[in-house]
Amino acid sequence: MIQRIQSVYLLVVTVLLIVAMCMPVGQFIGADGVTTHIFKPMGVAMADGSFQSTWGLFGILLLSAIIAFGTIFLFRNRMMQIRMTIFSSILLIGYYIAFCVFYYVLDDDLDAATFQIGWALSLPVISIILNYLAFRAIYRDELMVKAADRLR
Repeated sequence: MIQRIQSVYLLVVTVLLIVAMCMPVGQFIGADGVTTHIFKPMGVAMADGSFQSTWGLFGILLLSAIIAFGTIFLFRNRMMQIRMTIFSSILLIGYYIAFCVFYYVLDDDLDAATFQIGWALSLPVISIILNYLAFRAIYRDELMVKAADRLR
């Protein structure tokens, strides 16, 4: 069962979340148009060289990536695999809530004029979609096994 399509979905989710942990999700641009503060999941690198931590975002992505990778190996227990996939998606929704909180707090602190969103912010959404596809494939397998047991 490890070669099923849901394993591919979950592996891609793991890779996407690892990439999202390393890439900047955006940057704050100052009123002068030159000063930029890079916003990564681990923290915000200020233009003056200081660093303001947002490690909660990194932790959520790391936990979700570990859960997605571990879920691949739960192929013998499909109901647990379904629960873990749903939990991973809920964590990723929590990531966006935490991102909004950090954004509004940092926006007030930095006095930045604009915020430019990076493409890495879309990777958790893609991961949620792939988690849903994995959920459907796992559930379909569970229904197939139950139907086969009923025929015996």
